[in-house]
Amino acid sequence: MLAIAFYILAAVTVASGALVITARNPVHSVLFLILAFFSAAGLFVLMGAEFLAMLLVVVYVGAVAVLFLFVVMMLDVDFTKLRQGFANYLPIGMVVGILLLIELIMISSAVAQRGATAGKSPLVYGPEMSNIEAIGRVLYTDYVYLFQAAGLVLLVAMIGAIVLTLQHRTYVKRQDIHTQVTRRRKDAVAIVKVKTGEGIQE
Repeated sequence: MLAIAFYILAAVTVASGALVITARNPVHSVLFLILAFFSAAGLFVLMGAEFLAMLLVVVYVGAVAVLFLFVVMMLDVDFTKLRQGFANYLPIGMVVGILLLIELIMISSAVAQRGATAGKSPLVYGPEMSNIEAIGRVLYTDYVYLFQAAGLVLLVAMIGAIVLTLQHRTYVKRQDIHTQVTRRRKDAVAIVKVKTGEGIQE
């Protein structure tokens, strides 16, 4: 029964992931992304990682995916314009995709030959330690540098998304920090002697 549930959830996850990048409507892509998150959460539950499943549903489905959906539906984003020049980045995307495929094949072959714990000793903790505490110890001790590297990658991705989607409109007044910091006192302050009973005339 568990094997059937695993294969169903895995198939739904893979199909949803493929539809996320192939759907022509951005709203449909976000909805398929939410379905993929739910299916992945089901896989985590089958593996006994209830905490990760809860994080996936609460954080990614409840916050990130819903935010994507609001951005796609509420903002006037011209996706036709964004897709222009997509073919220029196709070689880089293909290289990254091939590297990921090679890694997946290597991991799959290693797991098929030596089991799920190939290359590493299984993480066994006593019954007194909860699932959340075990994940925290592994994440912030053995894999702390990889955890920091993942955060750096996310930061770079966030900066890249901002740079790619930032649009400057001529009619929108923006704060110029450089001009404010470098301006001199005489350019901003004028001392005018006002005679009694008279106002300031320009």
